[in-house]
Amino acid sequence: MKIIISNTSSVPIYEQIKNTIINQIVSSELESDEPLPSIRSLAKEIRISIMTVKKAYDELEKEGYIITRQGKGSFVAPKNMALIKEQKQKEIEEYLSKVINISNKYNIEKKEILDLINILWEMS
Repeated sequence: MKIIISNTSSVPIYEQIKNTIINQIVSSELESDEPLPSIRSLAKEIRISIMTVKKAYDELEKEGYIITRQGKGSFVAPKNMALIKEQKQKEIEEYLSKVINISNKYNIEKKEILDLINILWEMS
């Protein structure tokens, strides 16, 4: 598992870890029931606090992406397609918010944006 942390990012480190693991699960780089590195080994590998990795793992478990088995470690949870779809819809909403903000800034009408989306949709 490859995790790259940016110390200059405004995103907290635990969220960077969490988001990287979510992206690897959604893209099937990490498969269901695949073991994750222990909290200690991942902290050592990426040179951050154990508590930071623990917070990321706790969030991932709370959101249903991983499961922890007492004495065995953390594993990728079986894929929940509804959860994955919700994650991708959230990502799309973020992009669309940016489109709306740019459109408002330059007085581009909603109809023009919808027409553009329809054209692009037909081309895909």
